[in-house]
Amino acid sequence: MPLSSYDDRRRWERLDRAALTARQLEKLNPLLAELRAAGGFYADKLAEAPGEVATLDDLRRLPYTHKDELLAGPRGDEAANRTYPLDRYVRFHQTSGSRGRPLAVRDTAEDWQWWIEGWQYVLDAAGVTAADRALLAFSFGPFVGFWSAFDALAARGVLTIPGGGMGSPARLDLIQRTGANVLLCTPNYAMRLAEVAAEQQTRLASLGVETIIVAGEPGGSLPAVRDRMEQAWGARVLDHTGATEVGPWGYGEQAGREREGRGVYVNESQFLAEFVSVETGEPAAEGELSHLVLTTLGRAGAPVIRYRTGDLVRPVWSGDGENRFVFLDGGVVSRADDMMVIRGVNVFPTAIDQIVRGFPEVVEYRMTARRAGEMDELVVEVEDRLQDPRRIARELSLRLGLTIEVRLAPPASLPRSDGKAKRFVDLRNE
Repeated sequence: MPLSSYDDRRRWERLDRAALTARQLEKLNPLLAELRAAGGFYADKLAEAPGEVATLDDLRRLPYTHKDELLAGPRGDEAANRTYPLDRYVRFHQTSGSRGRPLAVRDTAEDWQWWIEGWQYVLDAAGVTAADRALLAFSFGPFVGFWSAFDALAARGVLTIPGGGMGSPARLDLIQRTGANVLLCTPNYAMRLAEVAAEQQTRLASLGVETIIVAGEPGGSLPAVRDRMEQAWGARVLDHTGATEVGPWGYGEQAGREREGRGVYVNESQFLAEFVSVETGEPAAEGELSHLVLTTLGRAGAPVIRYRTGDLVRPVWSGDGENRFVFLDGGVVSRADDMMVIRGVNVFPTAIDQIVRGFPEVVEYRMTARRAGEMDELVVEVEDRLQDPRRIARELSLRLGLTIEVRLAPPASLPRSDGKAKRFVDLRNE
């Protein structure tokens, strides 16, 4: 299946809501028919559902899919929603296992082309062209983001440079030697590379990186985190969101547009998105904190239908710019199970991250949540060049209306990672 053209992708973005929904349902109904005919997981789940989805009201009559269901496959570690016999699949990846055991997910050749198509929207937004040179600072493990981005870049004609299997100094050297002007990594690792560059007295601006595409954790849509990355590198940062069991579902704003840096768009050409109010359980209003529910529209070998992602977001439909896809203000606000209730106030790790990262002297930090009777309590540890955690505690109190203990950690004592950061330690269930 050939990739869509740039103009085709822009036409999708510019559809009004009614036309967009109609085209999404044109994709969804053949997929549902295929799943029913194949038998197995979704044939069973859809047995009592409407045969044809003509409206979004019909869609809501389909059952939700939960991650626990995917983990309940007969082999234990493989996603239960595999549609076809095993010999039809050509790709194997698995989730990180950061919230339980890793989940293995397979894709057919057609599914993999769908991944590459979804990534083209990310690369469009980043302004990446065949004249660029992109370095991917990820490991070569089963994490899907590296592989899908690598193939999507290569399909676009970009010189694609693998940065796996090496330490941070070697990656900085590889950026310099290859002239890479696009970097793909997690927000945490972009800052780790900046820290290493400072240690070895390398001027990041001299490396020539112009664009950084980040994914894997919040940060790219948090102004304080994003600003630190852009200032450290002298580059523009673009956010991207996705998941192994879902696909590459979100991307940041293009340069110069009104919402640049404030969140991500859901790629509604490839996903049908729903938003369920955290407060009422009903369809969410604009800007309301809600659970993100996604349906894949082109991944028949490992589909998810009305999948409760566990992400909390704030949807906005009222944009009048060139892109009319639903916009998530602030990106992924938090994971639903990360929300803490501290003395009656809902607190998200991303809110702490945004505040702490506003202090440029904080090199690294970690927050630990515990239960204290019926309440949650939180302690924040910081590696602070000024050795003054009190000013950070004051800012947390001012911004959150809460007193949170902030402790000083010795330099270089907190963990670093080239993948997802482990800054939030949740001990509430212990």
